[in-house]
Amino acid sequence: MSSLLSFLLKCVSYIPFGVIYVISDCLYYILYYVVRYRRKVVRKNLTESFPEKNMQEIKSIEKKFYSYFVDQILETCKLATISPEEISRRMKFTNAEAVNAVFRSGKSVALYMGHYGNWEWVSSIPLCLEKGVKSHQIYHKLSNANVDKLMLALRERMGSKSVEMRNTARYVNEQAALRTICLIGFIADQSPKKRDARYFLPFLHHQTPVLVGTEKLVKRYGYDAWFLEMKRIRRGYYEATFVHMHEAPQSLPDYELTAIYYRILEQMIQACPELYLWTHKRFKHAKKLESDC
Repeated sequence: MSSLLSFLLKCVSYIPFGVIYVISDCLYYILYYVVRYRRKVVRKNLTESFPEKNMQEIKSIEKKFYSYFVDQILETCKLATISPEEISRRMKFTNAEAVNAVFRSGKSVALYMGHYGNWEWVSSIPLCLEKGVKSHQIYHKLSNANVDKLMLALRERMGSKSVEMRNTARYVNEQAALRTICLIGFIADQSPKKRDARYFLPFLHHQTPVLVGTEKLVKRYGYDAWFLEMKRIRRGYYEATFVHMHEAPQSLPDYELTAIYYRILEQMIQACPELYLWTHKRFKHAKKLESDC
């Protein structure tokens, strides 16, 4: 089964980008109008996150989201064979020199990200980093072992190492003991399990339970904290900018760094909401803000 999936993935990856987007347009129509994949979840997320928008505006965002959702899936497949030169043209990292200066100073970097834009293409980040700096990405293991294996191969193809979420603390501790200078990417907008929902922040008109593990690691190990702001320039082309979150994150009160992250993420989503991942029940343990009730 794994070899068949790998074969099919590579077949898709060899399709030229121009043809990929023709296929995407066809699949969008099927997914949105025929299959109606998670339409209720997406509609609920959008209407609650943008109460100031009328239904016509919500439907417009919804359709743009589904169109982009298919684009992103097919673009991810391209990771199987795309060359470093081509992905460097299509995924531009700006302000990388500022981050590389941090590495040269002897510090490691925690990179906050969200489920926004083509986060899978961010695995090409080693191509813009200082030589010798290790790049790691924290991931949530998929339930299907074959798909999980394929995704790991895609994510590590450009030189970044994947670390399973449950092993994060141990792995970071090992790197600190070895005095490794590294960048670790955290997609930190995932919803905690209900039993772990202890801290809530305002996010998209919800009091949202948030994960604070990244902040704890930043403070404990003295990492510099950065956010990766992403824009889609046009189909198949992105610009990801490194944004310094705070000069001294270790000096901040508890949870303030996490609050900064969510404020930046929210601003990015509000600027172009169709690039966010709306198909998940992201607010299942959240509460609507009192001002919206």
